Amino acid sequence: MVFSDDEDLDTILPEGEGEQEGEFFEHFRITVDKGQDLLRIDKFLHNRLEKTSRTKLQAAADAGNILVNEKAVKSNYRIKPYDVISIVLPHPPRIIELKGENIPLDIVYEDDDVVVINKQAGLVVHPGYGNYTGTLVNALMYHFENMPSQAGDLRPGLVHRLDKNTSGIMLMAKNEYALAF
Repeated sequence: MVFSDDEDLDTILPEGEGEQEGEFFEHFRITVDKGQDLLRIDKFLHNRLEKTSRTKLQAAADAGNILVNEKAVKSNYRIKPYDVISIVLPHPPRIIELKGENIPLDIVYEDDDVVVINKQAGLVVHPGYGNYTGTLVNALMYHFENMPSQAGDLRPGLVHRLDKNTSGIMLMAKNEYALAF
């Protein structure tokens, strides 16, 4: 998406979205117009990028994620007309709401305190970036009421986890006592 009325005006171009170590990023390229006054880059970008705080922009500059004419700059760099600014920002974290989903579970054992599940390969254990639904936790929320969690954790009932592509036996806690011990 390009925002531009004229070649002399600022151009803001999201270059795409990538994924690195499980995090999502926004890439922007901005060309400063010919009439722009000298201005700190963090202030300039704060005015151009909606919902991006100066603190976040300063952190991006400190991390070397703001380039001007292909060279890393600090947040106090003063932009000049025709500077080409490239910036990489992490997307804000997505708020995850746990909802029960009717996903079949292979229950091996169950009593008042625990449930033992044979997890199939390919099933993600808990919600996270890129996997907001269709997880074992979503299934647990559907099949069992009031699964305990620790301090607002988004992994109710989980005592341990297995990787997505690993199958095996998993122990789930059905109450606070079982989760703690």
